[in-house]
Amino acid sequence: MTALDNRSAPAETAGPGIGERALALGRSYGEVVVWAARLTAPYWLSLVGGYTELGARILILGLGAMSLNFLLGFTGVLSFGHAAYFGLGAYGAGLTLKYLLPSTPAALAVGILVGTLAGALLGALIVRLRGVYFAMVTIAFGQVFYYIAFRWSSVTGGDDGLRGFARQPIDIGPWHVNIASDHPIVFYYFALVVFAAAVGGMAGLLRSPFGHTLLAIRENERRARFLGLPVEQHIWLSFIASCFFMSVAGALNAFLDNFANPRDLHWQFSGNFVIMAVLGGMRSLWGPLIGAAFFVALQDYLSSMTQNWMSLIGILFVLVVLFFPRGILGFVRRRIAS
Repeated sequence: MTALDNRSAPAETAGPGIGERALALGRSYGEVVVWAARLTAPYWLSLVGGYTELGARILILGLGAMSLNFLLGFTGVLSFGHAAYFGLGAYGAGLTLKYLLPSTPAALAVGILVGTLAGALLGALIVRLRGVYFAMVTIAFGQVFYYIAFRWSSVTGGDDGLRGFARQPIDIGPWHVNIASDHPIVFYYFALVVFAAAVGGMAGLLRSPFGHTLLAIRENERRARFLGLPVEQHIWLSFIASCFFMSVAGALNAFLDNFANPRDLHWQFSGNFVIMAVLGGMRSLWGPLIGAAFFVALQDYLSSMTQNWMSLIGILFVLVVLFFPRGILGFVRRRIAS
């Protein structure tokens, strides 16, 4: 080995650079801070002009945005009809509480089942489509569910939405968890537990070989096919998983409002989830939650000032796309790494 080889050997075996170590350390501290903020949110939100229900809504819509991002950011497939599964989860939970069984866990299970089964059936029909064709067909199917909810007023309440139900206390062995409407803080922690379980399952899937296969499909679908990977099967399973988590969010939203709104199935609401994911950062697990926090907080603040609040959010969305293409979280991580 020459002297030049000896000088270059340590550089080859060196560990990660300062920027990478700072980024990893920043991520660890960031997750601790974010989880601490979630756990204590009911006690500090009022200090910044918020309220407990707003914190719960951020968790719920954040889970919805993360669910969409499971398909968009980690699989590379855009759905503009994903609000349909959010709405199906809400209607499944609400109809269960109103007509079948006054049980919050049963309503949650039925809402998840309805949304997931619909996603599995429709996903099997559209899984071979790509690009704008996939997005347009998801809109079409989503609008079918919207018009069913809108027109079938004897069951769904039509344009007035589904009312006349309320979330019920939960009995777990000797413990009685009262998440009724007059206990918003208890419901917040119930939503946080469900949120944590759903995000934990999502993170586990992304770290598994299945998740790495989805990333390979996102980066180069043709190469994935050459490697012998069943691309359509993995996209279909990703679609089902995304609908599953979206249905969880929808059922929680029905519990939060004690109401299921047909507009929650509309394609425009799907657009809100896309905005949240892009605002926060599509190619990260937590980015859509950050985007949802910005979106929901701005919506709550601006809607009390002007009816044109969506125009202001649209301007913010354009600015983020132009100047921060990796979203808010991507910008923060790049600043830490530099």
